[in-house]
Amino acid sequence: MPLLLPLPTRPGLRPARPSAKRVLDVAGAAILLVALAAPLAAAAGLLYATQGGRAFVREPAVGLAGRPFRTWRLRTDGAGRLGAALERCALDSAPQLLNVLRGEMSLVGPRPEPRTDRPERLFVRPGMTGLWQVSARSDLPWEEMALLDRHYVENHWLGMDLAILAQTPRAAYRQRHA
Repeated sequence: MPLLLPLPTRPGLRPARPSAKRVLDVAGAAILLVALAAPLAAAAGLLYATQGGRAFVREPAVGLAGRPFRTWRLRTDGAGRLGAALERCALDSAPQLLNVLRGEMSLVGPRPEPRTDRPERLFVRPGMTGLWQVSARSDLPWEEMALLDRHYVENHWLGMDLAILAQTPRAAYRQRHA
């Protein structure tokens, strides 16, 4: 049994509200998985054919309340131009929609980390996109990313999640074409 970290008890931090956010996560992940099924299958097939071995990898991460889990990703390391293209269009992270359906991740939240020294992150599920991903700059220093993650944890609500989701495609496009 993995050791779960205790939730921090700092004033101002509140646990994730599961009901409406979970409905958004499940519905959004299911719709996106259906929409991305063909491109994901094609990418996995190309990776398998050109690189050999597995097309998917699982990476360690820490989730809600310190629970360890493994994120799904397309294997892009060593995949050359194909891997770079998958990362540019963010298709390499699309398998994490399975983590969202399983309840290990959310569509919106701080990005998953293999371990964390920021206990406030343990109040929310890690997300596929988040506040710092849609900020004006993609090259934020670690300290600013940490502040944006903390702001999300302390202030998140369904309206903020919807706004971040709406801004994500434009932010991804802007970062790819910067």
